[in-house]
Amino acid sequence: MNEPQLIIIGNGMVGHHLVEQLIERGATAQYRITVFGEERHRAYDRVHLSEYFAGRDAQSLALCDADFYATNGVELRLHEAVTAIDRDRAEVVTDQGRYPYDRLVLATGSYPFVPPIPGHERDNCLVYRTLDDLDAIRAAAENATTGVVVGGGLLGLEAANALRGLELDTAVVEFAPRLMPMQVDAEGGELLREKIESLGVQVLTDRATQRIEDGEASFHRMVFQDDKVLETDLIVFSAGIRPRDELARDCALEMGERGGVVIDDRCLTSDPAILAVGEVALWNDSIFGLVAPGYRMAKAAADTLCGGETTFTGADMSTKLKLLGVDVGAIGDAHGNRNPSARTFRYLDEIKQEYRKLVVSGDGRKLLGAMLVGDNATYDTLMQYYANGLELPEDPASLILPSTEGAPTLGADALPDGATICSCHNVTKGAICATLDAGATDLGAVKAETKASTGCGGCAALLKSVVDHELEARGVEVDQSICEHFAHTRQELYDIVRVEGIKTFGELIDRHGHGLGCDICKPAVASILASCFNEPITDAAHIPLQDTNDTFMANMQKNGTYSVVPRVPGGEITPDRLVVLGRVAQKYGLYTKVTGGQRIDLFGARLEDLPDIWGELIEAGFETGHAYGKSVRTVKSCVGSTWCRYGVADSVGMAIRLEHRYKGLRSPHKLKFAVSGCTRECAEAQSKDVGVIATEHGWNLYVCGNGGMRPRHAELLATDLDDAQLIQAIDRFLMFYVRTADRLQRTSVWRENLEGGLDYLREVVLEDSLGIGDELEAQMRTVIDAYECEWAGALNDPEKLKRFRSFVNDARPDPDIIVTEERGQLRPA
Repeated sequence: MNEPQLIIIGNGMVGHHLVEQLIERGATAQYRITVFGEERHRAYDRVHLSEYFAGRDAQSLALCDADFYATNGVELRLHEAVTAIDRDRAEVVTDQGRYPYDRLVLATGSYPFVPPIPGHERDNCLVYRTLDDLDAIRAAAENATTGVVVGGGLLGLEAANALRGLELDTAVVEFAPRLMPMQVDAEGGELLREKIESLGVQVLTDRATQRIEDGEASFHRMVFQDDKVLETDLIVFSAGIRPRDELARDCALEMGERGGVVIDDRCLTSDPAILAVGEVALWNDSIFGLVAPGYRMAKAAADTLCGGETTFTGADMSTKLKLLGVDVGAIGDAHGNRNPSARTFRYLDEIKQEYRKLVVSGDGRKLLGAMLVGDNATYDTLMQYYANGLELPEDPASLILPSTEGAPTLGADALPDGATICSCHNVTKGAICATLDAGATDLGAVKAETKASTGCGGCAALLKSVVDHELEARGVEVDQSICEHFAHTRQELYDIVRVEGIKTFGELIDRHGHGLGCDICKPAVASILASCFNEPITDAAHIPLQDTNDTFMANMQKNGTYSVVPRVPGGEITPDRLVVLGRVAQKYGLYTKVTGGQRIDLFGARLEDLPDIWGELIEAGFETGHAYGKSVRTVKSCVGSTWCRYGVADSVGMAIRLEHRYKGLRSPHKLKFAVSGCTRECAEAQSKDVGVIATEHGWNLYVCGNGGMRPRHAELLATDLDDAQLIQAIDRFLMFYVRTADRLQRTSVWRENLEGGLDYLREVVLEDSLGIGDELEAQMRTVIDAYECEWAGALNDPEKLKRFRSFVNDARPDPDIIVTEERGQLRPA
């Protein structure tokens, strides 16, 4: 007897997850499964699609290995679109033939909606949905300088980020009166607009495009309803999605009034042989445009096909996002529209650009919804209150108001077993506990068994907290060792090195570890040794511990060349030195760019040219900028009282003083400083690890801020300090961080995990509550006194210079480095 034929149309994230669920249930013994995907790529991660422009490729975005389907007995037919479903003959039709089915699943997803604007079909009018779409955008951007995204929702802002990453002057045009109208209210939308505009992206709301025509200065001219115009070279439509339901419509399945294939709780359509999942499916008059509901549908559909009982009963549409580097979170009834008796709490900080809103029940006991713009730090806690119906604190506003202790948080022990930890895969705390009871002993085993934190990854921190807590509750000691070679934390290793005066990795591992070391412990110990003694990292005893960047004292770039970043203290540079940088860049064919840290980066240096380049720079008075190290990078400054009519102190002078003082300090993670000459804050000191702002009464000191993937505002540690007090406070703060932080832990994360919070940090740094102030200052003096420019030392050592060649047995340069010219400069081909 032949096996029943199961055909799945669509190989997106939900279609792929359905296959995983079927394999998990042993369905390959019950069905012969065939999957059709119209794209040439196997299933890939659309959640992180924008990372394609940041260097990831189709292979790294793929959701499985190339042989996954074949290994598990599933036939995958890529680049073969299904064009029709013949329900009478139970067959699907492609341009390559007809294929019979016994059961059929529609996982066709959605397509980007392009408004029927006259001119929308012109060249360089594109959409943002697939890898091929992104290839088309990248190709069009090569001959463009400006780009516009039509649509200011989630996908529109993702597309804007992509255009900005392609170095186009970018604008967002939104029909609604605010950005992300489904997720944020008027106040949140205005703050989101301000934050995005501060990044250099123009935002135009309340704009309806009437037509697109030939431009004068650019390829397109967009004409709006008020006859205002905007010219651009490239247009990307990201104005929403529509279900890919044409196959279902053509074969007369029951459809929703506004599209989508109607399904029941078992994901069955009006034809019991056909199921639908994901964005093509209409359940209870709702289309779900997020991956988590799609995964839940896939699980229900797999159970339906295999005789199980799981059903789809809807899904929460709460979201935690980072768009153009800006945090946005929406939970439940964030607008407060569903409950007439709901009460609302709002907090708006226009200086820090943070907006938080709570919607609570009339009695103030339950959280109905929440909205966050600018800072998602409290999202996980609020989500647990909402998802599990937990009773709120006596003062619900404490969950969103700033305080020295921070907002009340829910520990892992406060969460019920039914608490959802991972919404993508619907993993509860109870499921995690069951996995631990079944024998899992670490985070990796829990993730492998439950799939928790393998979707969008937003639950990673909460998952680790729950696993660690539950292991400890079961009497299992949670191993915090830095790696298998040392049964110590980074902090413990730091104390051992400092107390015992150990100066080499070999001596440390002989006394306190075992084996040969690894890529985790070697760089960590290298950093510890440098922090304690500041011996040159290129010395023979230390060089085997360094990663590529530290080994060659330069950052390796994507094409195998290196960047050269001389120090420019405080951003101040003489015309003569500017000329030197220009001359060196011309001589060695280097791409030049002024950075956000007020330095000039020179990109594209070949390995064998690095000594000659640095020889010329050092002769002109430059020294290494440590751009390659976990160390102090830059001290940004405004022009201060020297030039600015608002300045109340010499911010440039202080920035130069701080940069020269701390330029040799190695730390668990990179460090960035800034000094502003007044409270107008032009140097953006409140987003730095160490931020200094001048007032009429002295210096205010902010600490533990950072940009990057998870921005965090710095916190005010001390006010009205004179120069000596400022230096002393920074010395103690930095050394306390270096001494107690974990491996590769930023100051912001260190501060969030610091027991006692900011008050404790003040007590240690300002009041010397631990009695270690003199010791911390002495440690800093040791580092400062031992400083030397690493490049200057390397140039005087013939043995060190031997490292700078592409091939051990050949002096010729690397022939695989190929460049092309763009905007008058060389870049990787």
